[in-house]
Amino acid sequence: MVFFRGISLISKLRSHAAQQPGLRNSVRWLQVQTSSSDLDLRSQLSELIPEQQERLKKLKSQHGKVQLGNITVDMVLGGMRGMIGLLWETSLLDADEGIRFRGLSIPECQKLLPAAKSGGEPMPEGLLWLLLTGKVPTKEQVDSLSKDLRSRATIPDYVYKTIEGLPVDAHPMTQFTTGVMALQVQSEFQKAYEKGIHKSKYWEPAYEDSLNLIAQVPVVAAYVYRRMYKKGQVIPMHDSLDYGGNFAHMLGFDSAEMQELMRLYVTIHSDHEGGNVSAHTGHLVGSALSDPYLSFAAALNGLAGPLHGLANQEVLLWIKSVIEECGENITKEQLKDYVWKTLNSGKVVPGFGHGVLRKTDPRYMCQREFAMKHLPDDPLFQLVAKLYEVVPPVLTELGKVKNPWPNVDAHSGVLLHYYGLTEARYYTVLFGVSRAIGICSQLIWDRALGLPLERPKSVTMEWLEKKASA
Repeated sequence: MVFFRGISLISKLRSHAAQQPGLRNSVRWLQVQTSSSDLDLRSQLSELIPEQQERLKKLKSQHGKVQLGNITVDMVLGGMRGMIGLLWETSLLDADEGIRFRGLSIPECQKLLPAAKSGGEPMPEGLLWLLLTGKVPTKEQVDSLSKDLRSRATIPDYVYKTIEGLPVDAHPMTQFTTGVMALQVQSEFQKAYEKGIHKSKYWEPAYEDSLNLIAQVPVVAAYVYRRMYKKGQVIPMHDSLDYGGNFAHMLGFDSAEMQELMRLYVTIHSDHEGGNVSAHTGHLVGSALSDPYLSFAAALNGLAGPLHGLANQEVLLWIKSVIEECGENITKEQLKDYVWKTLNSGKVVPGFGHGVLRKTDPRYMCQREFAMKHLPDDPLFQLVAKLYEVVPPVLTELGKVKNPWPNVDAHSGVLLHYYGLTEARYYTVLFGVSRAIGICSQLIWDRALGLPLERPKSVTMEWLEKKASA
């Protein structure tokens, strides 16, 4: 690689520099250039992409006909659940272990990724670097990326005017998605495609759009929040705060703990492999060569569904309904009765179960650990802790649930509520800001690897009946 060849050259020059003073300036210049390149995310991708293109080409030519399993009628009728049908490089979800970002578990990310302060939560910029390169960045690289994202975060006035065209009480996700669609006007990919860019270079404007989008969505999201709940009093971005800290600041929360929570929240919600609705939608729309803005806006519309991202809103509302009916000091036996009441009314207990996971969601566990550290006596947290003990046995007794354990949504609302972000309708927007990092990272690789238009085969019930009885 160019970077390592540069290091080798520096070493050779150093050995001569003491004897030849004229070389000293050259050594100093080369060190600066190498260091600058090392801190630049795009230059690292430029080195990685040819290797991964060759890897994909080899995989396809040597193993393209290898069968990965059998498709059943249940899979076809069950929303393609369990089918292996997508390439998603940035993360992989294991039914027992949970999510791994480029091979690293959430606890490993908390340990290895740079933090804004010693012993703190990982910075989302570090995860972005990891998802794009597969490498754990240094603190210097993350700080450089933070600065780059801040420089990209300017929002054109027409975006705000477009949002202002909606009723102030329109759902926050509607306003947020509208803002993202308005940002699409500035798409570098669309402009480059219209000028006839070669397909081997598609990833470059996709990279620019994606980094711009990742930088801009917290600003748009914060604008929606302040418009809806704080009389339109907008808070500008801080010049020196990192991504998660700045998002909390623009929302209006400047406590150190809330900034730490936002760093954790954005990091753990960023990606969950490619099969979930929002990730799959972003990939599907992007496969038509729609630019990252169009692709991400489509993903947000999927995220807004009650069976996906809107669930984090539903959890807190359900918990509040428990308190309203039974009080904060509810016993486990009373809680069990309320859970059965919910189930017998034909509803689900929000925040429990998952389409893939078969154990407690690691994203739930790291939030639980955060709560035990920072708010162990909070009544809502104590209720969530009781639910962790009560709900799984009830769902197991019900006999219809494959995974009775809590997922990420079971905990996030309680933490946000504790620090003052009490507007549950807004919670899915936070999820959307987070998901930009994962979806856009994969979109860059979709274009770099030249992944094709997605076009699965569909069949009718008659076809299935004939096939099954043949």
